[in-house]
Amino acid sequence: MSKEIVEAVRGLAAEKNIASEKLMEALEDALLSAYKKTPGSAPYARVEMDRDSGDFIVWELKIPPELEEQLLVEATTDQQPTVDPETGEMREPPEPEIDLEKLKEYEDQIEIEDVTPHDFGRIAAQTAKQVILQRIREAERDMMFEEYRDRVGELITGIVQQSDSRYTLVQLRERVEALLPKSEQVDGERYDHSQRIKAVIKDVSNSTKGPSIIVSRRDPELIKSLFELEVPEIADGLVEITGVAREPGYRSKIAVVSHVDGVDPVGACVGPRGSRVRMVVSELRGEKIDIIPYNDEPARFVAKALSPARVREVLVDDANKQATVIVPDDQLSLAIGREGQNARLAARLTGWRIDIRSETEFAAEEAEHRYDQEETQGRCAAILSNGRRCPNASLPGSRYCGIEAHQALADKDTDQVEAVQDGDGDGATPDDAAAQAPEGAAS
Repeated sequence: MSKEIVEAVRGLAAEKNIASEKLMEALEDALLSAYKKTPGSAPYARVEMDRDSGDFIVWELKIPPELEEQLLVEATTDQQPTVDPETGEMREPPEPEIDLEKLKEYEDQIEIEDVTPHDFGRIAAQTAKQVILQRIREAERDMMFEEYRDRVGELITGIVQQSDSRYTLVQLRERVEALLPKSEQVDGERYDHSQRIKAVIKDVSNSTKGPSIIVSRRDPELIKSLFELEVPEIADGLVEITGVAREPGYRSKIAVVSHVDGVDPVGACVGPRGSRVRMVVSELRGEKIDIIPYNDEPARFVAKALSPARVREVLVDDANKQATVIVPDDQLSLAIGREGQNARLAARLTGWRIDIRSETEFAAEEAEHRYDQEETQGRCAAILSNGRRCPNASLPGSRYCGIEAHQALADKDTDQVEAVQDGDGDGATPDDAAAQAPEGAAS
């Protein structure tokens, strides 16, 4: 083998970021396999290649009969019958072979002889080309797997190559492709050839055919990543998305919180005249997005999560994580949403089970005594607009719960919430319970 082959191997190794020694060892293994296919080849041999000149020698290993028998017996004990996966029949193990690595332990007992064939150069050149190309492909697949396996959940941009009923093929970069299966596509979306789309990496696995990268357009992480891309405050950690509830292609709700005083989390996500949220909605092909300010107080958070509906009162059951929400009669259908979508997303976002009642329905149930009087010890002393006592637990050292309107009663000589209301009739939560994005940007 010429020195040019060695230089070519080193050049490819540097270009592809592969260890040149790995390719050299692969060449030695391939040349040994090629030698064993020649007529009259020695039963035990090894190939040594000079790393500088590219010259190689085939050494025959002359193993003493006693040592050969001993090593064959050891190899036989390590082999067990296997089951044919297709027929289920037992298969006998193949003829035992002596591991060449094992022979290194007995080098002092083994004689070697140069048995390099005279016409082996042509075979070696052909073998070298095939092995180098194969190992380069394997190394590239390994590097691609190492590059993407730690990027699950990351936002990527790709170009659609082809699409059929089973999956869409997306090119991430040169010679790197990902699959967007039907189960991860949004209903109603079309993916045309050469179209640029954004998705999140869902899974990366390695197989005999190489790494498989699965991307998703349905994952809630897609919304988080898109807002991080559009909103500098999120990218800098000033604003955080605490939760996402999504029905892909239809509507999503996100809860946001600010970690810095003076930064409005909802305003930051909406952007000037709705520019930021509009970019996210555009990428999601018109999917509606409600941006909800997160609140530690469950009653307030539940009320805000039901945006865009206005809420009058929220009665919470901390033990069962259940909230009964009373809304004006004309807001009932808006609070529930089409086919229950708004209520379903609010429950998923808050983690609370939500029961929505209209004022008329709730008053009728009160009249029928369907809500029994509860124990009042340890409960907020505020009296709601329906005449009932607030069911929330009072804060330590206070007669009232954490709702601002109830805390304001501490300076009054009455426990009636209406005494501190501003005229909107909202006793447990204010009417601005849910943040509204600008018209045309989010709903």
